[in-house]
Amino acid sequence: MNARHIDERPENAEAPETTHAEYGAGNPRLRITRDGERTEFPLVADEVRIGSAEGNELRLADTDPLHATVTHDDRDEYVLALHGEGEMNSNPGADATHPGEATETLRTGSRFTVGRWTLVFARDEFADHGRPAGGRLGGEYSDQPLQPPRPDYSADAHSDSAADT
Repeated sequence: MNARHIDERPENAEAPETTHAEYGAGNPRLRITRDGERTEFPLVADEVRIGSAEGNELRLADTDPLHATVTHDDRDEYVLALHGEGEMNSNPGADATHPGEATETLRTGSRFTVGRWTLVFARDEFADHGRPAGGRLGGEYSDQPLQPPRPDYSADAHSDSAADT
């Protein structure tokens, strides 16, 4: 982060909330469309393989056998890795993204394509780490109040996912 933050607020200012929700909170999901078809796919596994191969968590016709992967990491982020042809709407070199040319940290509204399918990531704003200080109402651009440090999700990361399977 750059050095510009709103660190000093008047004493009567409300303290902003954070986006540090429980691990996996916020109903993370992919909204999927193609040729008038629409569906949602909940992201409940720590890794979701997307493609046409049998055994993938999300099978989509007319795609590579393994076209993309969405990984829920130990920082409670959802990370896209495109293995086949597709478009992303973010710059992989931007701050707070994971390294790699075809990789991005997903935020609510992040859009990518897999074959002729369009997928959009959604997560309730209170849990989407890309919106600090309780969402848009907490500030924008250079006027972001500092949040408390991110919790250690490592203890929760695999216990919650294991209970879902």
